[in-house]
Amino acid sequence: MSLAVDASGRDLRSVSIELKEAVAKGPVVIHGAAYLHGLFAGFKKGEVIIEGDSGDYLGVLNDGATIRITGNAGRYLADNMTGGTVIVEGDAGYGVGQYCYGGTIVVKGNAGDFTAVMNKGATIIIEGNVGDEVATYMLAGDLVIVGDAGKNLGNYLIRGNIYVGGKWESLGHNTLLEEMTQADLVRLRGYFDEYGIKADPMIFKKIVRLSEKPFYKAKEPIQLECPRV
Repeated sequence: MSLAVDASGRDLRSVSIELKEAVAKGPVVIHGAAYLHGLFAGFKKGEVIIEGDSGDYLGVLNDGATIRITGNAGRYLADNMTGGTVIVEGDAGYGVGQYCYGGTIVVKGNAGDFTAVMNKGATIIIEGNVGDEVATYMLAGDLVIVGDAGKNLGNYLIRGNIYVGGKWESLGHNTLLEEMTQADLVRLRGYFDEYGIKADPMIFKKIVRLSEKPFYKAKEPIQLECPRV
């Protein structure tokens, strides 16, 4: 049986104190949290369901908790996360998964501009579309975009893998379209099966870095043929 927390009309500090006590006893369902920013910051354990929408900076510095949002998430979802899982049933705003070191983020809807910027090791899966400047300066991890992407995808990509099931408007500097391997197909199928995503790995394209030193080699970005969004 899940414990219930009502956040309506309360301040962040009092709600956070109650949540920390509640998650130690078992799963928690929270209501009325859409206006709270920075909820579940730095949680190291626990299982939480947010009924409805959430505010900005949800799960910032998450280090092991499992957080599910039944509605939409605000900006900077799971910023600087090091572990755990954050799942959004709806859409997410600007800056999903920025500066993450680990863990998994799954957005069943669309995600905004600057998703996965400087991702340092997390797995970020967007079932819908993403905006512009996604995966800029990405350092490690996997970004999976089931839908379409906007401008400058993977700009100055340093390390990590970007998998795209749809189209992109343009690629950024230091990007290279690489052939999918059997290991890539198995990896994507594992993600889709685990999180209930209906997608065919065979249609995905893989984007990796062009150069190990993108800031020191004066090369023009490779223009790759891809249907425009």
